[in-house]
Amino acid sequence: MPRLSLGRRAALLSLGGLAAASIATPARARGSVTAAIYPGAWDEAFRTHVVPALKRAHNVDLAMEPLFAVDQVNKVQAARGAPPFDVFVLDPGPRITAIERGLCEPFDARQIPNRAQVPERMIDQWGIGVSVQVVGIAYNPRKLPAPKGWADLFREPFVSRLGITGFQTTFGTVSLIEIAKVFGGSETNVEPAFVELKKVLPRIAAVGAPAAMPGLFQQGQCDVMYTNTQNVQTLKERGVDIAFAIPETGAPAFLTTMHLVKGTREAANAYRYIDTVVSAGVQEALSKPPFNFIPVNQAVPLGADMPMRSLDEMANFVSHDWSKINPLRSDWIQRFNREMAR
Repeated sequence: MPRLSLGRRAALLSLGGLAAASIATPARARGSVTAAIYPGAWDEAFRTHVVPALKRAHNVDLAMEPLFAVDQVNKVQAARGAPPFDVFVLDPGPRITAIERGLCEPFDARQIPNRAQVPERMIDQWGIGVSVQVVGIAYNPRKLPAPKGWADLFREPFVSRLGITGFQTTFGTVSLIEIAKVFGGSETNVEPAFVELKKVLPRIAAVGAPAAMPGLFQQGQCDVMYTNTQNVQTLKERGVDIAFAIPETGAPAFLTTMHLVKGTREAANAYRYIDTVVSAGVQEALSKPPFNFIPVNQAVPLGADMPMRSLDEMANFVSHDWSKINPLRSDWIQRFNREMAR
């Protein structure tokens, strides 16, 4: 593949010795695809289940580049037409940004044989949903009572055990927006959240990067935090004392989607990869412990610990207008890092 940079090619070769395998294996590999993936549980889950499934089904090698959604969009834009990977995985805000900036190829759902098992409303001309995420408050039930809502985080016994993170992730952004709302703010006015956070900053237990929060909780450096159900279930499977509380004002829920990156020369393998991700077998594997994804394939039942019994219930959860949030989010990220990180 002549368009690959040396760094990207090296990454592909490192995945199981592709060069050696091509000599030793009689059947010729169908090729490869490179996909961005969220760091942490997503990266681990896809290496465990999606990489071998794609190889079995299509003889395609999958290389992954761990990046949060905002960083994926920025990296593709900086590449100026030489995309560093072929497939985005995005939450609603970065998805809108990527589409508006012309960084996504039009999506042909006919190339996804498993599309019939995904709700039609989760597929459009730009991509397809691959998982649902629900955000709320995680707490250690052996140390704290269940918080009733976002405002409780700013009072004892919670505030001195609170761990917070910023606006880099969707779960961080929607949590801070919901905090702002209970103190008089809105979807586009998070000033009340900053005001309340500054009041308690000397008392809270931890301020960390998004990927660090599960580890901080597991180590007992904080006992309450905002996060998604997937992180809660993953920590629970590791034996961590953790429970999930839906705030009395409701829990945000959103769809994570996949898209072809503009300029990809691996479109056929990108479609094979995405189809593998939404297939019933892979969705069921991802929905089981320790990864606990909320599946979009309707042939896969939702787990007993999930906060919804049907994908139709998404309409009852809190949603946000990312077309209004996106223009403000970069300043929020910078301000949080400047004023709250320590």
